[in-house]
Amino acid sequence: MAAASAARAVGRRSRRLFDIFVAEVPWTVSSKELKEYFSQFGSVQRCQLPFDRDTGFHRRYCWIKFSTPEDVQNVLQKESHILEGSKLSLRQQVRRRHSQRKNQSE
Repeated sequence: MAAASAARAVGRRSRRLFDIFVAEVPWTVSSKELKEYFSQFGSVQRCQLPFDRDTGFHRRYCWIKFSTPEDVQNVLQKESHILEGSKLSLRQQVRRRHSQRKNQSE
């Protein structure tokens, strides 16, 4: 039980390293297709598209990691992102340094 909890905590921490959270991803879109789409805005280092173990389908959201902050700004400047007829919902991930998180909790 403790190992599962620790694994979830590591997963949450690693997601903070991503630049963009993407929701409303169509069921038919793969991680490769997402990476290809977002590469038009800059160099995509990683695309994490989690799957549900029970259903075998992805969970309709993902995280995208870009090489530079300029690449992130290129994505956010475009008003809407549409894949296979569905409008994606994008949110920039906020990165905070450890010292900032510690100060906020005090």
